[in-house]
Amino acid sequence: MIVLGQYNTLEILRDTNPGLFLGDEEGNEVLLPNRYVPKEFEIGEKIKVFVYLDNEERPVATTDKPYITKGDFALLRCNQVTKFGAFLDWGLVKELFCPFKEQAFKMKVGGWYLVHCYLDEETGRLVASSKTNRFLDNKELTVSRFDEVNLIVSHPSEIGMNVIVNKKHLGLVFKDDIFKDISVGDKLKGIVKKIRTDNKIDISLSQIGYRNIEPNAQLILNELNDNSGFLPLHDKSSPNAIKAQLQMSKKSFKKAIGSLYKERKIDIKSDGIYLK
Repeated sequence: MIVLGQYNTLEILRDTNPGLFLGDEEGNEVLLPNRYVPKEFEIGEKIKVFVYLDNEERPVATTDKPYITKGDFALLRCNQVTKFGAFLDWGLVKELFCPFKEQAFKMKVGGWYLVHCYLDEETGRLVASSKTNRFLDNKELTVSRFDEVNLIVSHPSEIGMNVIVNKKHLGLVFKDDIFKDISVGDKLKGIVKKIRTDNKIDISLSQIGYRNIEPNAQLILNELNDNSGFLPLHDKSSPNAIKAQLQMSKKSFKKAIGSLYKERKIDIKSDGIYLK
């Protein structure tokens, strides 16, 4: 089956004037236009292509790589707005359409928007929606506490930053757990810090508790090595100074240097920490 909005590995069936016709094992065919035909190919060999609808609403294959595929989320730029909706640059010749009804806020030319790509069952077209929350579900969670998860930064709130968790759930990173600059659309790794009774997910951008000591300790050792064995930080340093230098909380910093001190890898003095 040839699937719209996804990569398909298809067999080269025949070479024609408009391009190569590709097919699957079920007898379905799609055209790969001449502009995408590789310089060298053989009839019968397999080729990986992305399939979508061209300007005449016909399935067409391309070797170009879109910025987003069906079921995914990505930050895309709005190229134009018409009376029908907005058209977004997703790296292909034909732009990705976002109807007005699927815009969380009215899109403007030149603006960047986090969107979800899906197949509209009524029209059979691939479309975008910036109402990303409606494609997320926290009723049945597929994550547990301390799981490492893939994140996409969604939108800010008064208490932190909302994130998309494993492309399935909505999570939140609280302000106190953000120690580096993050922006909408950023893709990050995180840890499930807590799952609340209402299935809301709290996310940490670093390891939690004792799990946090080892990676933070290694980060501090790396910084010491990069700075001639000295950092002007200690357990009396301000949280802002620690955040600016190491992008971690003071609590995490104190745990890490305590661990390093016990292992006799550092000395802690009044002006900072020294590598032994």
